[in-house]
Formats: sequence, structure tokens, C-alpha cells
Amino acid sequence: MDTKVLNYKVIITPEKLKGKTVYNALSPTLGVADWGKTVEQAIEHIKGAIECYIECLLKNHEPIPSEDADDFMIVNASIPFPKNYSPSFI
Repeated sequence: MDTKVLNYKVIITPEKLKGKTVYNALSPTLGVADWGKTVEQAIEHIKGAIECYIECLLKNHEPIPSEDADDFMIVNASIPFPKNYSPSFI
């Protein structure tokens, strides 16, 4: 059986959860996310979630999203915030 390898970008971000760090994994192109206790675990989990998502699309005869381009870029957006405003998340 011939197979094709699909390449989707995954963004890994750490998050503090009950005093411990966990790692969130997101495939923005597919809108699929998962997590793990380590970066490696998060990557394995997101791969499984992506495979499951693609299988569901195939089963329902829906189109498979195009792979991510190699010129993908992640940047930070700096937003001015009033000094005198103090919401609970800051």
C-alpha cells in the first residue's frame, strides 16, 4: 500500500497547571489540539489526534486540508496596555 506523509505545523506552549508545567500542542491548520506532561508526550498525543481527525474526514468523504507551507512564521504581538488597569489575569 502506498502512503503519503502529510506535514502540518504544531505549536507547543507550556502552561502551569496546579504548580506543574504541562505542554499544549496545537495544529492551527487543522484546529486540533492536545497536551502532554512533556514536550515529547504532547507531540505524540497531537500526532494521534491529527491521525484520528484525518481518518474522520476520510470516512465522511470530506476534503483533507492542505499541508502547511514551509514559509510558516510565528511572531509575538506586543499590545499597549493601560498601566492603571489591573485585570485578574495580569
